[in-house]
Amino acid sequence: MLNTSAILHTLDCANDGYYHSFVSLGHPYSYLIDCRLNLFRAGDQWAVVAERLGYSPRAGSIELELFYYGNCLINLPEYNNRTVNVQYGSPIAWEAQQAVTTDELLNPDVSMLLIRDTLVPLTYDPAVYVQAGIKLMEYEPGRITLDEAGRLLIQKHADLLRATDDELYQSLPAHLQKILVLNEWHHKDFDQVFIPELTPEVITATYQVNQASLNASGITSDNLAALMHAHQQQQERHNHSEWAQNRPSSYETWQQIATVLATGDTNYYQPTLAANTYWRHWPDSGSL
Repeated sequence: MLNTSAILHTLDCANDGYYHSFVSLGHPYSYLIDCRLNLFRAGDQWAVVAERLGYSPRAGSIELELFYYGNCLINLPEYNNRTVNVQYGSPIAWEAQQAVTTDELLNPDVSMLLIRDTLVPLTYDPAVYVQAGIKLMEYEPGRITLDEAGRLLIQKHADLLRATDDELYQSLPAHLQKILVLNEWHHKDFDQVFIPELTPEVITATYQVNQASLNASGITSDNLAALMHAHQQQQERHNHSEWAQNRPSSYETWQQIATVLATGDTNYYQPTLAANTYWRHWPDSGSL
């Protein structure tokens, strides 16, 4: 039988600082465009799939990340013999994105973009972006970036840019039923870092590998040990603060979501906290 406490425990432990992570709307490597939560349930099984649509400058593309949480997940991808709770994809094929960009900016000579199997018009009029609340960065005069274009496109073509049911069910049992979809909610990023065990052997090995450069900087093995311990303590303080302030069970959103999943009654989701998942609330996303 499902209970709220067990669901919240699973969500709290969803970020191991390694290959399992909690959805990060403010991720510094990706400009947030859109997000959505999907809740699934059947019998004593439950799952949440969080969608994050963003533009990654490093990849040069718009990416759709699906973060999976639950007690019945299947077909999770693997990396280094560990499961990963994120499925990656994009509603816009790489070739289609390359066809409309030049030097990572929209090519003003191209008027249409292929999203899934549908051609949609691209807009280059700055006034349209301003009216939509999108301030153009204009790295080059009159040029538009993919994240800016994506933030305009999501307003008119959300059905094309969000995950399909086939995509959502990649790591879910087919019998789960979708019981609630949230296009906005009150969110806190929950960022835990993995802290490896800091043994004397690890410190010695680190010193030996970097001995030449450390000696050139006047850093002894004792200095290095002190620096590594100080860094570990800083990471521990970070994790403690994140756990205390931002873990899912610490605030209303996920408390109510857990109750909905435990009972199957969507009436338990009655938020009082203001929604903050719109991209404008996450100005640090993509900042690196």
